[in-house]
Amino acid sequence: MNTSILIVGSVEFYGTLLDRLDGLATRNFEVIQSEEEVLSSIQAKKPNLVILPADRASSLELCRLLKQNSNLGWIYCILVLDQPINALEEILPGWNWESGLRAAALEAGADACCWLSPKQTNSKLAEAEWRLQNLLLNSQIQTGVRQAQIYRNLMQSNDYLSAIALADPLTELNNRRALDWELPRQIENARNLSTPLSLLILDVDYFKSVNDIHGHLVGDRVLQLLSARLRHNLRFQDTPFRYGGEEIVIILSNTKLQEAKLVAQRLNSIIGDQPFMIDKNLPLQITVSIGVATLKDDDDDQGISLIDRADRNLLKAKSDGRNRVIAQSEED
Repeated sequence: MNTSILIVGSVEFYGTLLDRLDGLATRNFEVIQSEEEVLSSIQAKKPNLVILPADRASSLELCRLLKQNSNLGWIYCILVLDQPINALEEILPGWNWESGLRAAALEAGADACCWLSPKQTNSKLAEAEWRLQNLLLNSQIQTGVRQAQIYRNLMQSNDYLSAIALADPLTELNNRRALDWELPRQIENARNLSTPLSLLILDVDYFKSVNDIHGHLVGDRVLQLLSARLRHNLRFQDTPFRYGGEEIVIILSNTKLQEAKLVAQRLNSIIGDQPFMIDKNLPLQITVSIGVATLKDDDDDQGISLIDRADRNLLKAKSDGRNRVIAQSEED
């Protein structure tokens, strides 16, 4: 796994870590000395782990900010103190600095706090303590690596499940659930930016006859070919959804009524002018009826009234003879 580590601190602080961490040089890491650049760098690069000097108040504050941020709270934070205990005891005699700093680190949201005393060679006990500190720090790194892997796997699983939940398995278009989520978002965006928004409802003409004469497998194939033809002929800002059965809704972002009519007429021609080849022996002539609607000031935020107007226009297109586009004069 490509684990990224951000080290915040001086060159001396990084040198201490390089000397104490196994295989740090083989990992993807970055060193930042300027405290002003830390948060922006974390937001941009989203490292798996952040290692900070424990004796800085800014380190505690950074941990607190990260853990309060829902998009960054998963980052594993390790605070490291690389000063000898006796140097701190001179500042405040009798205070248990090791326990105190660890308590402050955990209170700020740090995932771990490690103490790195300078290496002592005057006794086997001191050398054993030095090795133990190294082991504990490396263990915390490995824990952070595992948590980063778990997070990545979880995000991949969530993305996969979301894709399944929002996709129609037959046509590979977005489904009704996706429309219920996307349409209010597009309406809000259009109103905030003062841009137009239009919507098409497309229905296959005489689709029941296709199923009755040729069977439902052929009907399914018609919907697949129709969806593929739509995907290849929509503009980049147009989003199709399988609304139900043989009905497809298409959201046309930043599109006024007249332009939406042209898009609908072009789709109507593209679908009707060329037969659908179910197989080499079965070409089917398929046409569609399309209702067009454009967002109005008094439409509700969920898009219910917008869909309703497009649906009424679709019904009129069918009652007027099918294979046509209708946008009623009330839309102009």
